[in-house]
Amino acid sequence: MALEQTAGPTGTETTFTNRLIDETSPYLHQHAHNPVDWYPWGEEALARARDENKPILLSIGYSACHWCHVMAHESFEDPDTAAIMNRAFINIKVDREERPDLDAIYMDAVQAMTGSGGWPMTMFLTPDGVPFYAGTYFPPTPRYGMPGFRQLLQSLASAYQQRPGDIQRSADQIRQMLRQSELLQPASEALSPQVLDRAYQELAARFDTRYAGFGQAPKFPPSMALEFLLRYHARTGQPHALEMVEQTLSQMARGGIYDQIGGGFHRYATDERWLVPHFEKMLYDNAQLARVYALAFQVTGKPLYRQITEETLAYVLREMTGAEGGFYSAQDADSEGEEGKFFLWTEAEVRELLGPDDAALFGRYYDVTARGNFEMKNILHVELPLEIVASQARVEPARLAAIIARGRAALFAARQKRVAPGLDDKMLTSWNGLMLTAFADAARILGREDYRQVAVAAANFLLSRLRDPHSGRLLRTYKDGRAKLNAYLEDYAMLAEGLLALYQATFELRWLQEAQALADLMLAHFWDADKGGFFSTSDDHEALIARPKEVVDNAMPSANASAASVLLTLGKLLGNEMYERHAVAILQLLRDGMMRAPGAFSRLLCVLDFHLAPPREIAIIGAVTAPDSQALLHEVWQYYRPNTLVAVAPVEDKTSRALIPLLAGRDQIKGEATAYVCENYTCKLPVTTVNALRQQMRG
Repeated sequence: MALEQTAGPTGTETTFTNRLIDETSPYLHQHAHNPVDWYPWGEEALARARDENKPILLSIGYSACHWCHVMAHESFEDPDTAAIMNRAFINIKVDREERPDLDAIYMDAVQAMTGSGGWPMTMFLTPDGVPFYAGTYFPPTPRYGMPGFRQLLQSLASAYQQRPGDIQRSADQIRQMLRQSELLQPASEALSPQVLDRAYQELAARFDTRYAGFGQAPKFPPSMALEFLLRYHARTGQPHALEMVEQTLSQMARGGIYDQIGGGFHRYATDERWLVPHFEKMLYDNAQLARVYALAFQVTGKPLYRQITEETLAYVLREMTGAEGGFYSAQDADSEGEEGKFFLWTEAEVRELLGPDDAALFGRYYDVTARGNFEMKNILHVELPLEIVASQARVEPARLAAIIARGRAALFAARQKRVAPGLDDKMLTSWNGLMLTAFADAARILGREDYRQVAVAAANFLLSRLRDPHSGRLLRTYKDGRAKLNAYLEDYAMLAEGLLALYQATFELRWLQEAQALADLMLAHFWDADKGGFFSTSDDHEALIARPKEVVDNAMPSANASAASVLLTLGKLLGNEMYERHAVAILQLLRDGMMRAPGAFSRLLCVLDFHLAPPREIAIIGAVTAPDSQALLHEVWQYYRPNTLVAVAPVEDKTSRALIPLLAGRDQIKGEATAYVCENYTCKLPVTTVNALRQQMRG
């Protein structure tokens, strides 16, 4: 469908419809009625650019991006700006969440060309897709030291026509730069605990001793770094590693980055204190944070960490879970055109809802004031512990706790009547894999059967709706009954991680077998046989100007780190040396990167810790749901043992016992559930009681 224009009933309004109307992405749909003649990425647009020798204007963003909305309103909804775009360019709009391959390639380009990057990403390409000019947000008229967008369009259109040699030289330089990842070579030095020590030292040096977290504002939730520190504490006993984790988790839980009324975390804090968030809520953040709070609860037993885990997962179930069991992608930062409006409160609103007495105490706890702390309104956050606030206010802590609970419920009910932020309800395989892991691990750690059922439903959804039934290959995105787009390495790896976590939570062999099938597909279609590591795209993906390898973490774990985790786990659990060999090859390929910039490799450092740890394996022979098996499992999961693998099967389960060497040849003692603990390639005598198992695991 080309751009269509229709007049409104009065003749004074004009409605436009472009090709994006046929897409499933909510972000692309937001632009379907722009006067811009948008194309989705595809051969139709690229062929037209080649045929007409026109430059491509590529705009990449996502639905919860505040400045994407601003630029859309200022420029893409403006008929005069659209006229220039339509006359001089082939215009392509991309949802970065659907197409992480394009986002990665062109983000590398914009960072190389400008020194920074972000969204909206605005790229100007030759007809063969190579960038010659790049930026992010451009205002409609010159300001902030940036050219106006219309001025830029006219200048670049003129340069493309009048100085083609300059354009081509710029494009050639960028093309060469984008292929630098192909030069990665394995390190010559061995993998050793020195790499982990170096990472710990770097994190300790960057730690904010006043407000916690790492570095200065803006502050992003450092989930992967915190998990590495938990592992490092378990490995070395270093108390400061755990202190950094606890301070950061506590500060985030008390800050404005956490939704104190509805649960769940906003994207990041714009300040060093974790107070003022960018208000969008992303599925991947909440998956990783719910999990790391659960792990911290397992380490410390502190109720706050369990509370935040459960409140975050309750938010996900309430607002981010579809009827079929999958999880939505994001909630917008804006409502009614204002960033954060849904989450903010005035002192008068709180007083009206709670009455003057309760409002005064509630406001004292959550720092609600008449002047506010954000544009004359209040972001709820906790400055001091409840006991201290109660003491200062001269009330009993129990009374203050009751007022806070009633107040949260009242504000939540009132907030539900507001206009909610927009919801990006597409479902992405990799992001769902992260949330599947969070629910499976929380089920195991917290003993929550309801979480286990949620995880099973999610796994069933992903394997039935986002997998081609004939080839077994995964698809990337699902919405309104439609699944499409080739899946990426991150989709295979993160779903496989989720399935392995679900196996550890249920011990249903199906999930282990499904994870193994995905690992085999990763190796068949993504592995770089020449230099090692995985490409982000499969060997039968469309040809792009580069074939990226995602090796560093961003808001999500790097795909290679997730893949290495899957292969290492499968290798150890199945006794498959081939899987382990590929995992170690990834670690060796990125060993020097972990030494130079450990902050960019937090997830892979966790995998390295697993690789270097003395192996600990526990087999339990007995029915999974039997009370005696459950008692032994409770003892296993009661404490944080990050490098422990467990397998469970009854005596009669010949399939499990044949597939998993840990189970082979082992029987019950006197018909009771029996545990076999093997550490550092040595197995101890089988035991049937919790006390005996506890002694063996401490020994």
